[in-house]
Amino acid sequence: MVTASTRLRDSTAIEIVARHERTVLVATLIAIPLLCWAWIVPMARDMYGAMTGPSAWMMTAVWDARHLALLCAMWAVMMIGMMLPSAAPTLLVYAAVMRRSGEGPRAALRVYPMAAGYLMVWLGFTVAATLLQRALSERLVLSPMMSLSPAAAALVLVMAAAYQITPAKRACLDSCRSPVAFLTTHMRPGALGALRLGLDHGLYCLGCCWALMLLLFAGGVMNLAVIGALTAFVLVEKLAPAGVDGSWLSAICLIAIAAWIVIRI
Repeated sequence: MVTASTRLRDSTAIEIVARHERTVLVATLIAIPLLCWAWIVPMARDMYGAMTGPSAWMMTAVWDARHLALLCAMWAVMMIGMMLPSAAPTLLVYAAVMRRSGEGPRAALRVYPMAAGYLMVWLGFTVAATLLQRALSERLVLSPMMSLSPAAAALVLVMAAAYQITPAKRACLDSCRSPVAFLTTHMRPGALGALRLGLDHGLYCLGCCWALMLLLFAGGVMNLAVIGALTAFVLVEKLAPAGVDGSWLSAICLIAIAAWIVIRI
C-alpha cells in the first residue's frame, strides 16, 4: 500500500530532479551509453579471445529461453549504446523547449517518456535481430563468430548501399537531422504525448539506420571495430553538415568494400 510518507518521498525526489533537470539529463545521456560500452567492450574482446569470460554463455549447444534472453540483452545493450548518442540532440532540444514553456522545469522531465518511446522502437529491432540471428545460425548461414560468409556479407553491403540513396532513407535522415522541424510538426501535449513523440522519432531513426545495423552481420555481430565504425558513421551522418549529401559517398564506399570482398573470395 502506498503511504503518505512514500508519496512525499517520491514528490521530493521529483522536485530535486526538476530543480537540476538539465544537469541530470546531460549526465544520463552520457552515463547510459558509457555503461553500455563498458559491457560491450569486454564481451567483444572475449568473443574474439578465449570465450571464457563475459561471452562464455554463447558457447552453449542448446539455445533455451535463458540463452535467447541473454542474446536479446546483448543486442539491446548494443543498440542503446550505438543509437542513444545520435538521439541526444533531439532529446536536448525537446527538453529545452519544454523548459521554456509555461509549465516550468517539471515539463522538461517529459524528455524521459520521450526517450523511453525512442528506445522502445530500437528494443523492437533488438527482438527482430535476435530472431534473425538464431534463424541464420540454425541454417548454418552464420559462423560461430556471428558473421556471414563473404558472398553473403557482400550482398548485405550492396543492399545497404542501395538503401542509402533511396527517398525513404533521405526522408528519415532529414527528420533525424532537423530536431526543431521534427518537434514542430510532431509535438503532442502531456507525458503520453511525449512517449508518442519518442516513438515517432524512433521510427524515423529506424527507417534511417536499419540497413546499416544489418551490417553487423556482415562484419561480425560482436566485432568491436565494426560496432565502433557504425556508431561513428551514424553520428556523422546525422550531425555533420554533409550528412545527407554524404549518403551517395557512403553508398559508393559500401559497394567498394563489397567488391573487395568478392575479389578476395
